Amino acid sequence: MTNQRVPRMIRPPARILAFVPNWLGDVAMCTPALRALTLRFPDAALFAVGQTGACQLLEGLPWLHGTIALPARAGLGAMAALRRDVRDPASTLAVVFPHSFRAALAARVSGAKTRLGYARNVRSWLLTHKALPYRENGVITPVYMATEYLDLVKAVGCENDGEGLELAADPAIVARLRPKLEGDGPLIAIAPGAAFGPSKRWPAERYAAVMDALHERIGARPVLLTGPGEEDTREAVLAAVKHPPIQVDDGTPTIDVLKAAIAQADMLIGNDSGPRHIAIAFKKPVICIMGPTSPRYSEGPYETGEVLRMEVDCGPCQKPECTTDFRCMTRIAPEMVVEAALRHLTV
Repeated sequence: MTNQRVPRMIRPPARILAFVPNWLGDVAMCTPALRALTLRFPDAALFAVGQTGACQLLEGLPWLHGTIALPARAGLGAMAALRRDVRDPASTLAVVFPHSFRAALAARVSGAKTRLGYARNVRSWLLTHKALPYRENGVITPVYMATEYLDLVKAVGCENDGEGLELAADPAIVARLRPKLEGDGPLIAIAPGAAFGPSKRWPAERYAAVMDALHERIGARPVLLTGPGEEDTREAVLAAVKHPPIQVDDGTPTIDVLKAAIAQADMLIGNDSGPRHIAIAFKKPVICIMGPTSPRYSEGPYETGEVLRMEVDCGPCQKPECTTDFRCMTRIAPEMVVEAALRHLTV
């Protein structure tokens, strides 16, 4: 597995536009590379460019100068508006972390003269500095996303500081939630959703069984965390659980509240989705229930806890909806999750 490097930049940039991924988990895994850019170019102003949710996730990081929100599937008009943030194109570096053609096009339209990204998806002509994706036997191969992002910025002389994923919770929201979260017994964040699709979602009634078992055995206090569009999942868990969990929002979840709740939890139990990597960024142990996706994308050295995954003949399929019998998830029993949680809780 190799990845060619491009020559290091000679002129340090005055401004860096970092085009970040869309999925929240990928954004969290991008933070070591973003921090590496600030360490390599301490005099440059670093701005994260991405969808609103990605920008909200990154807000509060002390080394980030600001965020620039782009609408999903931004058109040329929205891309061109980035030019006002490129006051000196010759000293602006655009780093394109997503693999999409659209992200590279946005960097080109922004006017930044130096544009770094992976040579994928027929977009090499939009980049001035390119790196090759990982391949095995000529085929592009999955690699832990934080490593992929760090390797990209190595092309301009950045180094990994080894500190891992990093996010910041708003102190005011942490304080606002604290009365709801105070009490005896471990505080366990439960994240039963997954934006990728239903194939990633362990059944809601099994989450309810885990929550009840941990409450009855060790007095755990589950905190139910769901995102926009996951109302059905939330209601299914609430309908099945015997001991009502703590709820920290009024039915309108926000990323700020999600971060503040996870920052105060003792553990997170959830699917292979964004909250998993948010918890890793806050140095919390995670019990991850993984189904159809390849662990090569998401398993790295910064995570504590356990990944529960069944080897099945049809996986990892990378499909958002199961086309067989969901065996990769249903073979993971609630008791397996409970026992894993108990192994990693300090009670």
